[in-house]
Order: sequence, then structure tokens, then C-alpha cells
Amino acid sequence: MTKTLSVLLIDDNPARAEVVEAGLQAAGYRLLARLEGTQDLTARVRDLSPDVVVVSTDSPSRDAIEDMRRSTEQQPRPIALFVDQSDPATIAAAMEAGVSAYVVKGLAQDRVRSVLDVAVGHFNRYHAMREELERARLTLLERKAIDRAKGLLMEQRGLGEEAAYKLLRKLAMDQNKRIGEVAQELVTYAKVLKK
Repeated sequence: MTKTLSVLLIDDNPARAEVVEAGLQAAGYRLLARLEGTQDLTARVRDLSPDVVVVSTDSPSRDAIEDMRRSTEQQPRPIALFVDQSDPATIAAAMEAGVSAYVVKGLAQDRVRSVLDVAVGHFNRYHAMREELERARLTLLERKAIDRAKGLLMEQRGLGEEAAYKLLRKLAMDQNKRIGEVAQELVTYAKVLKK
């Protein structure tokens, strides 16, 4: 059984909002609230905790795009943006701000579900890739710290590379820490002592 997704709708045009609301209802989504603008979006997302944010507008202003950026930075959520008119710069700015699906002149009740499915899928894939990239970055930083710490131990204690690594591993196990963490501490202490 799949979870019913909750939606925060933002639209200042009542007639257009009715089309989106009907599409949401037909698709089985739960509408939490409808706002007329993106001001205080971060606070409203925090308070309502929607699964998806849907914004429909004539054309998003720079302020609206910045509101969406702040919201996605602080509380990442899929955002589907329906617009009546657009240009390449606005599309690029919206995508950079974290919009997951950007639809120009495509607002129709029967399209709401498919657009939201795309927005959620794109959002999930993007965040999985970001997490993987962050893990790889941290692994690389840890490896660099381990190599530096081994070098320090080899120089200061006259150890071979394998013996230096074993000493680092023992220190990590004794302190119940990751070896990269202990290596970074050792490198930091060495920098302080050199000054």
C-alpha cells in the first residue's frame, strides 16, 4: 500500500487553483493548504510538512524563485511548477533553485498526477546522487587525512607505512572512532604543534 502524498498548493488565481485541486483530488493526493504566494514558504513548509509543493503561476518572479530556493535548502521537498509563460533564464533559475518539474502551458487536470510523479522521481534521484557524492567526498578527505597521518607517524616515529597504518588503526579502535577521524585529529594536532 502506498502512502497518500500531501500537497501544499501555491496559486493566486482561484480558477487555475481549482483545476490543480481537481487534478490533485482525482490523483488521490491530500491537499494540506492553498497559499496565494510564496512569501514565508519556508515557514509554511516547516509547519505543514507537505510531501510535495505545487506552484502554479503566470510566470515566477525572482522573489518567488528565491523563496523556493530558501525552502529547498532548508527543507528539501519536490516542487512542481506550472507556468503560463516562461523563458530559458527563468527555467534555469527555477531548476537551480530546486524545482523538480517545470511545466510551461501544460496545466490540465489529467496531467497533474504525471507531473507530480516526475517531480517526486526527479527529486528522489537528485538527492540520492547528492548523498552518494557527499559520501565519496568524505571518503576522499578521510583517505587524504590517513595518508598525511601515516606520513607524520613515519617521519616522527621512524615507522614503515604498514606499521604507521596499524598504529592509526589501533588508536581508532582504542578511542572507538573511525580511522579517518583519528587521522584528521592527528594532522590537526601536528599543524598546531608546528606553529
